[in-house]
Amino acid sequence: MHSEEFMREAIRLSVENVESGKGGPFGAVIVRNSEIIARGANQVTSTNDPTAHAEVVAIREACKIIENFQLTGCEIYCSCEPCPMCFGAIYWARLDAIYFGNSKHDAAEIQFDDHFIYEEIEKPFSERKTFTRQILREEALTAFQKWASNEQKVEY
Repeated sequence: MHSEEFMREAIRLSVENVESGKGGPFGAVIVRNSEIIARGANQVTSTNDPTAHAEVVAIREACKIIENFQLTGCEIYCSCEPCPMCFGAIYWARLDAIYFGNSKHDAAEIQFDDHFIYEEIEKPFSERKTFTRQILREEALTAFQKWASNEQKVEY
């Protein structure tokens, strides 16, 4: 298979998802060694899970299949440019490449606009729309200190 075929599968999943009523118009596939190893479609409304975006669903499935939390050596094909959450998940999963069909501007035109999230991240806590305040930092640091000195940790 070639890149266009992988993207066509992600697009097919997005169209099928709309037609089935299971979620938003988003699909994703993860490819390793020129073979699709995982598929995902948006399941936000059907599972009541706001993190169940197509990319996250596909990442979770791929990690189960290869039995690893890192997807080095894999590529993701998304029917739409990933949102900030999915972009972060893709980077945390260590995927080698991202290919996308629709742009974030195309998504904004149908009311899937994530621009406000990018803006919120850059704002000081006091200016964010969602109340944000740091508390009990010294107590919270205990876990970080234990992690730093743990010789049996699995780094990621």
